[in-house]
Amino acid sequence: MNTKKIKSILSLCMLIVFITIGAQVKPTIYVLATGGTIAGTGKSSTTSAYKAGSISVEQLLDAVPDLATVANIKSEQIANIGSQDMNFQVWLKLVKRINELSKDPNINGFVITHGTDTQDETAYFLNLTAKTSKPIVLVGAMRPSTALSADGPRNLFNAVACAASPESIAKGVMVVMDDKIIGADDISKTNTLSVGSFDNPNFGPLGIMYNGKPIYTRTSKKKNTIDAEFDVTKLDKLPRVDIILGYVNTDKVFVDAALNAGAKGLVYAGVGNGNMSGEVLNALSQSVKKGIPVVRSSRLPAGPTCQWDEIDDDAHNFSASWYLTPQRSRILLMLALTKTTDYREIQRMFTEY
Repeated sequence: MNTKKIKSILSLCMLIVFITIGAQVKPTIYVLATGGTIAGTGKSSTTSAYKAGSISVEQLLDAVPDLATVANIKSEQIANIGSQDMNFQVWLKLVKRINELSKDPNINGFVITHGTDTQDETAYFLNLTAKTSKPIVLVGAMRPSTALSADGPRNLFNAVACAASPESIAKGVMVVMDDKIIGADDISKTNTLSVGSFDNPNFGPLGIMYNGKPIYTRTSKKKNTIDAEFDVTKLDKLPRVDIILGYVNTDKVFVDAALNAGAKGLVYAGVGNGNMSGEVLNALSQSVKKGIPVVRSSRLPAGPTCQWDEIDDDAHNFSASWYLTPQRSRILLMLALTKTTDYREIQRMFTEY
């Protein structure tokens, strides 16, 4: 064999080695799909009517070929529903699957495609129950896949790039939408239509996605994921907790209805700093005496519901939600009830999480 042929063979071997090494170095991101607008289709590209959860995860991924430049992708269809139909069964299936897959050293992070209506709730639930420091990023879209200027493909690319970055490790569960990285502990959907709907209203986003890379400007100090004390491994359901809205001339009718429906805990989305009418205050105090924990939150979009204000929580054995919205308060209270009904312990959790 002549020298030229030997060099050609060696060059080919080196190329194969470099390709193999490159494939090994590139992170593997596991995409878990649940449906939503990002997987929705409409009758035309310019009308608002559409059906959520119409296309598969494979079709979603095929629409973004650039994903292959940032990660090796594996995928699985957990559900294919509009997120208004999200439920505890899907939540528990999702988190148990994440916890199982996270033990695989070849998987570097997770992306969950999700409808935007309840994306904030799923993100917070996972923030408290997923037992991994590997990045977990939720992503959705405000426009269906068939829409003119659909936002799903860009959001999906950014979500995968965020989850693939070593800088995203141990940041807690995040949502990536409209180039923003949004922490699950302070997330809200703020607009019914805008592609920039999601935000952290109290403290601002964790950072931004820029040219396919995350740029972080802050981190959350709240307990999450591997530091959280909640274990859903053996659970097949969650305790019923209802949210009751405060407004002018409220009475106890919805408190009574929730208790009659079997609520094990109540969140009151009060006016102002979690305030309530005298009749509701008395009804909720009576609920606590019957062993039904009560958490005060606020219907307002930002600001804390404080322990020490107009209502003396210790006098009524209430817990205050601080910066958690009513819907996130409900999730934390449900998980708290799997461990305790003591309002002081529940208050500790609302302070730490």
